[in-house]
Amino acid sequence: MGQQAFQSLERALGHKFEHEHLLVTALTHSSLAHEFQLTEAGKTDQQPPEDNEQMEFLGDAVIGLLVAESLYKRFPELSEGELTRLRASLVSRRHLGEVAARIDLGSLLLLGRGEEQSGGRKKTALLANALEAVIAALYLDGGLTAARAFIEKHIIEPALPDLNLAMQGTSTFSGAIGDHKSALQEHLQATGFGQPHYVLTDSSGPDHQKRFRVEVRIDDKSGGSRALAESEGTTKKQAQQEAARLAFKRLITEARMSESTNGAVPVEVIE
Repeated sequence: MGQQAFQSLERALGHKFEHEHLLVTALTHSSLAHEFQLTEAGKTDQQPPEDNEQMEFLGDAVIGLLVAESLYKRFPELSEGELTRLRASLVSRRHLGEVAARIDLGSLLLLGRGEEQSGGRKKTALLANALEAVIAALYLDGGLTAARAFIEKHIIEPALPDLNLAMQGTSTFSGAIGDHKSALQEHLQATGFGQPHYVLTDSSGPDHQKRFRVEVRIDDKSGGSRALAESEGTTKKQAQQEAARLAFKRLITEARMSESTNGAVPVEVIE
C-alpha cells in the first residue's frame, strides 16, 4: 500500500498511527499469507505476511464493548432485551460491511490473487472482518479513545435515525439497521395487518443505468389494497427498501395523527 493511500485511510479513521505496521496487518487478508506460503516456501528467507485474523477477534470485542456503552448512555429507558437487539444490529456483518464500503476499505485490502479474482474487495463478510481488524489496530495504537471516536462517527451516528424510528414503532422490532423491509413487515404484523406487497410500477433507462420505481401496498379490510409509499432506485431491492422506509415512517406518523385527527396522509413519493 502506497504512502498516499495509507495517509488517506488515516484521515478516514481520524487517527495518525504511531505504529504503522498495525494498520498494514489489519488490512492483510489470510489469502495473501496463504498464497505466499504456497508459492515462496523454500525459495526465500522472507517471513510470510502476518494476516489480520487475530486482530478481527480483538476488534470484535472492542466494537461490542463500545457499542454497548454508547447504547447504554443514549437509550437509558430501554430494557436489556431491546438494547441487546440494537447492539446485535449495529455489530452485524451487514452493517459493518456497509461501514467498510463507505470508507472504501475494500480498495486498500491486501488480498491473495484468488480472493482478488473472486471479488473479495466487495464481499460483505470480508469487509466486515477487515473493519474489525482495523478497529483493533486503532485500539492498539490509540487506545479506547481512538476506537470510540471512529465507532461513534461511522458505526453508531449514521444509524441513529433508523434506531430512533425503530424505537417509535413496535417493541417487537428486531433493530435490523437499514433493513426497512423487515422493519415494515414486523410493524404490520404487530399492528394486525398482513404482508406488504411490492409492485414494480416503472423502469427506465438503458441496461447499464436502469432505474426502477416500486410501490408498497397493504391489503385493507374492505378487500382492496392501499398504497403506502413509492420510491425509485438503481436496483429493485434499493427501491423496495426506500419505499419500505417511507411506508414505515408514514404509518408511525399516522398513528400519532389518529390521536387528534382522522385526516388522510398522502402517499409519500421520493423522486
